[in-house]
Amino acid sequence: MEYIAHNKQSLINHLEGVATLAKNHAEKIGMGSYGELLGLLHDFGKYSKEFQKYMMDAIKENDPNFNPDEDEDFEDPMGKRGKIDHSTAGAQFLVGITGASSARKTLGQFLSLCLVSHHSGLINCLTTDNNGTWDSYSKRLSKNDKKSHLEECTKNADRHILERINTICADKYLTRPFEEKCRNIVRESPEANPLSTIVQFQLGMLARFLFSTLIDADRQDTADSEKPKAARHRQVGDYKSWAVLIRRLENNYKKFEIKNRIDEVRREISIHCLNASNHEKGLYTLTVPTGGGKTLASLRFALNHAEKHEMDRIIYVIPYTSIIDQNAQVVREILEPKECPQDMGKIVLEHHSNIGADVQSWKEKLLTENWDAPIIFTTMVQFLEALFGAGTRGVRRLHQLAKSVIIFDEIQILPVKCVHLFNNAINFLVDHCGSTVVLCTATQPLLSSVDKKKGALNLSKENELMPDINKLFADLKRVHLHDRRKSSGWAYPEIAALAVEQVKENRSCLVVVNLKKAARAIFEETQKNGFDVFHLSTGMCPAHRKQVLGVIRRKLDDKTPILCVSTQLIEAGVDISFQTVIRMLGGLDSIAQAAGRCNRHGSPETGNVFIVNSAEENLQHLDDIAVGKEKSNRVLDDFKSDPLKFGEDIISPAMLKWYYNNYFYGRKDIMDYPVHAGRKDTLLNILSSNNLAVADYQRVNKTMPAINLRQSFMTAAQLFRSIDAPTRSVIVKYDKEGSEIVGQLCSAFDVEKQYALMKKAQQYSVNLFPHEFEKLKNQNALYPVQEGTEIFYLDNQHYSKITGVSLEPVRREEQFKDEYIAT
Repeated sequence: MEYIAHNKQSLINHLEGVATLAKNHAEKIGMGSYGELLGLLHDFGKYSKEFQKYMMDAIKENDPNFNPDEDEDFEDPMGKRGKIDHSTAGAQFLVGITGASSARKTLGQFLSLCLVSHHSGLINCLTTDNNGTWDSYSKRLSKNDKKSHLEECTKNADRHILERINTICADKYLTRPFEEKCRNIVRESPEANPLSTIVQFQLGMLARFLFSTLIDADRQDTADSEKPKAARHRQVGDYKSWAVLIRRLENNYKKFEIKNRIDEVRREISIHCLNASNHEKGLYTLTVPTGGGKTLASLRFALNHAEKHEMDRIIYVIPYTSIIDQNAQVVREILEPKECPQDMGKIVLEHHSNIGADVQSWKEKLLTENWDAPIIFTTMVQFLEALFGAGTRGVRRLHQLAKSVIIFDEIQILPVKCVHLFNNAINFLVDHCGSTVVLCTATQPLLSSVDKKKGALNLSKENELMPDINKLFADLKRVHLHDRRKSSGWAYPEIAALAVEQVKENRSCLVVVNLKKAARAIFEETQKNGFDVFHLSTGMCPAHRKQVLGVIRRKLDDKTPILCVSTQLIEAGVDISFQTVIRMLGGLDSIAQAAGRCNRHGSPETGNVFIVNSAEENLQHLDDIAVGKEKSNRVLDDFKSDPLKFGEDIISPAMLKWYYNNYFYGRKDIMDYPVHAGRKDTLLNILSSNNLAVADYQRVNKTMPAINLRQSFMTAAQLFRSIDAPTRSVIVKYDKEGSEIVGQLCSAFDVEKQYALMKKAQQYSVNLFPHEFEKLKNQNALYPVQEGTEIFYLDNQHYSKITGVSLEPVRREEQFKDEYIAT
């Protein structure tokens, strides 16, 4: 009898296919045999008669010629979907044959945890609910045979599969890689204590890494068997060589013209990065003032470093979707030149918007990307979701972070509540997964100076890639900052009047505010002054922002009088230069970033940056901005008292260090991510020692849990949010192309066509907070692109040509007309 895994794939082929892929993924950290075991056993429960009956009924139902009335054995498979346990049997089988030694039992828990979790996301080892705390892992593994079908599956399993599993488990050195990794984790931890928070957290990261190797292998093999045409588009690590990409970048540098002192400094920065690429793998900082050319300089480091150490990929982690487009395009134009059309779309991959809900249909699973490219541009949100997010969609990318050069652009944007989680995860990737990490910014946060017992970055010796930061900041100084705070604060009309005055005096002005509401108010106040006024916010889709930025740049080049009012999205890496910037008071790091949009290219006329404090903004639910504003008030007062102490520069390295000392001290109590999980707790604790749950278990059971991993993985994942509120992406019909994409998505049933359209749709998507999504949905302003999907597009009445998404219908003259009708 041939056992079936999916509609068109035999079970033995699926198990072997997943085993091969998972083995390759896990081999990155020297654990290939564990990946192979996971692949061979993950669907072991599908050898049961009950599951095979379900599969045969599903196949019959999909046959257009099948008549259920003519088959008395037929049972509707929909009622059984997801209800037949096929993941526990493999876990039980593995635990039964791995052996009784301490190391083998512990390894057995790690691997069996991955097996029972492969459809849900990592389950809890300990679970706390209304009945107290209980050992949910052991309860799952003790499921009776009538439900898990272990005995039946063992009897029915293909002999070749069983023989391979037994051969791997019989190896007397089976646990050696696991034991070595565990010892290294303990050795690299600050307390060298196996029960410490950091050790337990990193052991949990190891379990999640192995889980990632299985999830990606399973999803890929399933998708490829169902859609073999789409499988041909995968590169599976067969990339253009680093040497070729290095040559393309160096050819670009040869064209670089030195026009002024700023260009000379940028060239020096790039040369320093090239020289530093010979360093050993590690954790480095690249502290360069805004406008110093970090993107290409860090790429020069990364390409050469990756070649020297034979690394798999380069991953750029960017804070905002608004600058992914810009930075990725710069790199794409160099590394995917027009004269090499065969490389188009194969070298640089962008991944940012989450189009679709967390719950994916089989269609959307096929469209999920697993970062299969040599150079990835993604967001901090996507990066953190891969490390800590719920379900299986994000975690499948985690293993791709191993043996990679990971560049964090504008690292200061890291949410402060995630500091310890982030630090411990980065240390794990660098110390135990063969990765190199570079933290790039003009305003380097003190992530290595926080509480070491909770997790501080283990920076490499001589971690800074630039030899003299103070000289570099002095060389690139091109603006003067004016502290214009006043006790009564500035009303929006007053800020608008200052902006209009600056345009009339200096031709161009940028106003950067903390809230979309403030941006809209000041934008409307500045109309009808005889010059162009533009608005930028995250309420606009990337294509819209890109188009507006293009117009702004052209007008700046033509020296046309111009005003732009923007939220903070313009601060992080957007290559644009105004003669004057007005920054509403926020964190000093944000003020420094805003200053980077002023006189960016070092014209002889010094730029001016005005710091103003708003009398109207409400930051009640924006703690990061509110605390940053509070600490900036303090350090600006200190600067007034003794400017010489800070080099007479409000955004000098000394001032920024003093600001971060104050900011981190004021926020140290939330850096471990406080949550309420039936009691006050932190995600750092839940994902490490889980002391509160362990104590509760011990109080009730009068003994400690008899398992090594005690984390509540699923609880933590469900509580984790990389930003303060989860967002949903919707597609907007911006301009003709946006309308065309929506129309085509509504009529596209071929998965390859959907795949291409979804990639295009990222440029026409906007992230909405839950209350925004629900309000629009209640107004019938959101429509699914196809029945049964969680991918929505927005009614034109709720998208303005000027300011983007609106929760209320916008004026007719601001709306786009539908120019495309699907055929």
